[in-house]
Amino acid sequence: MNINATLLGQVVWFALFVWFCMKFVWPPIMGALTERKQKIADGLSAADRAARDLELAQAKASSNLHEAKEKAAEIIEAANRRANQILEEAKVNAKAEGDRLVAKAQAEIEQEVNQAREQLRKEVSALALKGAEQVLGAEVNQDAHKQLLAQLAAEL
Repeated sequence: MNINATLLGQVVWFALFVWFCMKFVWPPIMGALTERKQKIADGLSAADRAARDLELAQAKASSNLHEAKEKAAEIIEAANRRANQILEEAKVNAKAEGDRLVAKAQAEIEQEVNQAREQLRKEVSALALKGAEQVLGAEVNQDAHKQLLAQLAAEL
């Protein structure tokens, strides 16, 4: 056997093997590698999008939390203002009610004083009449001396 023929046969068979591999084996392998490469690229871009979405969601959540805290602070402040307003209204109402009660009590006291004075005048006029009766020894006619009694009551 000739070495040249063996080498030439091996070169031909190797060329046929390379052609066969390039025609039938290499395209499916390259297709699988390309598909795998595309899946990896899609996965990486999805991961990047998910990371951006996560950052946006965190920023939005932080913003919402900040807004909620501000709104809660506003609500608390409004509640405090309303409580102070109610307290002031209650103070004003209590003061007005107290003033009204004091005025009513003073009016009642004044009315009772006037009644007591009137009662005292009647009693004094009755005593004066009795004293005058005893001094004069005769009964004084109340109807006849009404004007005199009214003047006496006014002086007392």
